[in-house]
Amino acid sequence: MGKSIQSVLVVGLGRVGSLAAILLDSNGYQVTGFDTSPDEEYPFKVISGSVEDDSVLKNAIAGHDAILTCLPYHLNLEVAKKVHQAGRHYFDLTEDVPTTTAIREMSGSSKGIMAPQCGLAPGFVGICGAHLAGELEQLRSIELRVGALPQHPRGLLGYAFNWSPEGVVNEYLNDCEVIQDGRRARVPAMEGLETIVIDGVQLEAFTTSGGLGTLCETYDGKVSHLNYKTIRYPGHGGLMRFFFSELDMRDHRTEAGEILINAKPPVKEDVVYVHVAVEGWKEGKLVREEFVRSYFPREIHTKTWKAISWTTAASVSAVIELVSQGSLPNQGFLKQEDIPLDMFLNTPTGQFFK
Repeated sequence: MGKSIQSVLVVGLGRVGSLAAILLDSNGYQVTGFDTSPDEEYPFKVISGSVEDDSVLKNAIAGHDAILTCLPYHLNLEVAKKVHQAGRHYFDLTEDVPTTTAIREMSGSSKGIMAPQCGLAPGFVGICGAHLAGELEQLRSIELRVGALPQHPRGLLGYAFNWSPEGVVNEYLNDCEVIQDGRRARVPAMEGLETIVIDGVQLEAFTTSGGLGTLCETYDGKVSHLNYKTIRYPGHGGLMRFFFSELDMRDHRTEAGEILINAKPPVKEDVVYVHVAVEGWKEGKLVREEFVRSYFPREIHTKTWKAISWTTAASVSAVIELVSQGSLPNQGFLKQEDIPLDMFLNTPTGQFFK
């Protein structure tokens, strides 16, 4: 059976968008890039334009079966509206809860699939959590932990902004949806500090917003505890609380992002930690199932890509592949936890996560 998606418009050719476009192109899709100022040569056509130019964007959308936006979270909603109006498939990487909520409302009348949150977290980590949860007969807890960090940290923060500073600030300041004692609740970000050890490296984790996607809704009434935390090197959380609270940067998000990325610019040698743990009962016994990985930079098509770039790009590329081949719905709203892990891992780019 042929693919239902033949052509994909990738909006935003940054570190993730450019790789996602390359992966889709290499997997046989007719890819077109869309960027305000493309700064390199690509093996596919690129439209130079702004998402604020309605006519240019609408024409680009109309010429493609699916649209993947790899833009900062605050730009996604306007693109989603135009994709919805055009009746095309929509995919994004957003961790922003209000954006996802608005997209979900649109999906009730969509002609194509509306699939936000297709990156690493939310995204792949939720697929892993749902898979482990499905192995148990009764659930007690689902814990999702993810962190993108420099391999060789320096300074007290032990961090480098390889991800969007706007997105990181958003995650650090917005309240977090969780399930506590069997009830859905909202808790402050940068709380619930805990220690995690992965591959012999001691790390810390604390609550941040957006990483659960729609999991709280899906597991409401089915689990006592469900939460998401970001992994950092020890001491990072306390310093960020000092920065935002005692230095009064909480109400100056744009300036905060500029200060942080200027102090901690991106690095090439990064690592992505994934730690998913589910506890519950199977055959009458309390058990704990885990999915723990450390992902490092990877060579793809003769170029070495950062771990955070390829894990995010490979995840959304795998989801597009599954929708295209008919393994997932092609209309309405797609929850990441409804994607079977085994099916995901068997796609061309999903294999990278094994």
